[in-house]
Amino acid sequence: MQPAPPPPDIVITAPALPEPAGERLLGVSRIDEKRLTEAGGEGAEQLLREAAGVILFRRSDARSGQPTSQGVTLRALGGNAASRALLVLDGVPQADPFGGWINWPAYDPATLAEVRIVRGGGAVTNGPGALAGTIEMTSLSARGFSGTVEAGSRGALFGSGRAGLAAGGGTLTLSGYGGRGEGFVPIEAAVRGPADRASPYAFGGGRLRWVGAVGARLTLEAMAGGFDDRRERGLAFTENRTRGLDGSLRLVGRGRWAWSALAYAQRRSFNSSFAGIDRARTAAFRTALQYDVPGRSYGWSVELRPPLGEGTEFRLGSDGRQMRGRSDELATYVAGVATRDRRSGGEADHAGLFAELTRRNGALILSGTARVDRWRITDGILRERLVVSGATLVDQRFADRSGWRPTARAAAGVTLGDTIELRSAAYLGWRLPTLNELFRPFRAGSDAVAANPLLSPERLRGAEIGADWKQGGATLALTAFANRLGRPIANVTLGNGPGTFPGVGFVAAGGSYRQRQNLDRIDVVGLEAAAEWRRGAWTLAGSLALADARVRTGGPAAALDGLRPAQTSPVAAGACVRWERSGRSLGLVLRHSGRAYEDDLNRLVLPAATTLDAAAAFPLAAGLSLTARAENLADARVVAGRTSDGITERATPRSLWLGLRLAR
Repeated sequence: MQPAPPPPDIVITAPALPEPAGERLLGVSRIDEKRLTEAGGEGAEQLLREAAGVILFRRSDARSGQPTSQGVTLRALGGNAASRALLVLDGVPQADPFGGWINWPAYDPATLAEVRIVRGGGAVTNGPGALAGTIEMTSLSARGFSGTVEAGSRGALFGSGRAGLAAGGGTLTLSGYGGRGEGFVPIEAAVRGPADRASPYAFGGGRLRWVGAVGARLTLEAMAGGFDDRRERGLAFTENRTRGLDGSLRLVGRGRWAWSALAYAQRRSFNSSFAGIDRARTAAFRTALQYDVPGRSYGWSVELRPPLGEGTEFRLGSDGRQMRGRSDELATYVAGVATRDRRSGGEADHAGLFAELTRRNGALILSGTARVDRWRITDGILRERLVVSGATLVDQRFADRSGWRPTARAAAGVTLGDTIELRSAAYLGWRLPTLNELFRPFRAGSDAVAANPLLSPERLRGAEIGADWKQGGATLALTAFANRLGRPIANVTLGNGPGTFPGVGFVAAGGSYRQRQNLDRIDVVGLEAAAEWRRGAWTLAGSLALADARVRTGGPAAALDGLRPAQTSPVAAGACVRWERSGRSLGLVLRHSGRAYEDDLNRLVLPAATTLDAAAAFPLAAGLSLTARAENLADARVVAGRTSDGITERATPRSLWLGLRLAR
């Protein structure tokens, strides 16, 4: 008698409510579980670059870039390190409570079941901030074990593991990951000096997550996790560290009246040191030290889906988020000695009500969404005192502000036969300025940027039309769009050193003085395309994003009129070819980013860059594979940053990895 086969793994990939019916009317792309599982030490932000139009503020990844420059956006709505796309994990917004950037080392791709990129504004269920779209990450809950270990160039190591166990009538998932490396020298060789050195990094984190039934048609999801990320920026006195703790509870009712309720809390701690350097780059010296940057966020959301009959979906709900944070820093140094201590920060919150109705009638589908939010900015402060005497130099308390903002979207689509779907949408969206933008001045090298407590929310109006075609193993999606971002926040150049300027003090020769300001608008028109073909062991895929983005403004920022927003490229493209059979696989990924500008005046050019990545896997035993990866295989020059005094910074050079992957 043959023994019974072992039971299959139980996989719960989407404990929340089903995907909204109206989202099929927008440009949606996905990163599936297989690609996420095979990522190894490749960060989540690098996987997102494969999708058309996804832009990180810097071309550097999270192993070498400054953490505060890691914002994410879509559709060329760049020019600011704060995110203009809304990133959520299991329904929880992920933007830093103080600065709006993303802490990418907080995520291990191997613990995700799927990443959905929903392009276009007007999203109503996760709060404001989705000016350009929403990136939704869903956690993986599966019984079994998987793990990866890798060793790479420049002393790099990475490891991750995930175990899913039956517990309490559900699935308990424990996961952990970590990586370290000696790093590379960020400054390009042509301008490098004796003080320049490699930029080591170390990061790690873990999560504990339980998903299971707690009643008839009632599911509970509980999560607790944390991360720690440390980096240096290639000079003495440029170390930084970010730590985070997160917890969330979500209840999902799956009866005739489907519903969900979510509550979460987030804690962030950040510190960062900044350095200057002499003209010969022989010695570095500290210029500022953010010794304590605490951020806190608390939020909730509820959604109800009443049964209105076949072909109709109605969503009704509410959510809110409270954010508070500050930056305590030694803001100026003279001859290596701190002279001024600064505190800046405040609180912001928003809460809203939303509704969405989607109706399908034969080949036609119509959808409308609406939302209204109440926002507040309170307790804003900027204080400076002399370190030696304690004498107060600046003591500003900014007036509390509040207001109401709408979000809306109308969309329609029609199915033509079995192969073609046409869709269109128009939408409104908005983003609240971050506490960092409102209250904290800062310096980057010889450049200085003043804060602006009077910044108003950014506002988006947009429209798009698209078509999706599929037949057999082939798919093609095309989307044309036009967006107008009103009151965009940008760092506007107002003067050059040497000189003393309001809000920042003295700026040396070669440095620029800027202030965060609301411009009149940014106009963007563009085209996105994504295609895929599968046949047997082969998969071919490609994406293309074309965007003409232009600043339209006057007044103090009139010099920017007609220019491109900083850090936005007119073209981004990617292509992937993959072969897989009997556990063996080989893949190549090509990425191209067009020319962009470092600064608002379009004087500092970031040249176009094309990189090639490769990955392969070979089975050694049941569930065990040998893996090999190459990042930037051709060692292409990728300029990630440029300063007004001629210093250029590069992104990751060629990196080779060899490892083992286990899945049982």
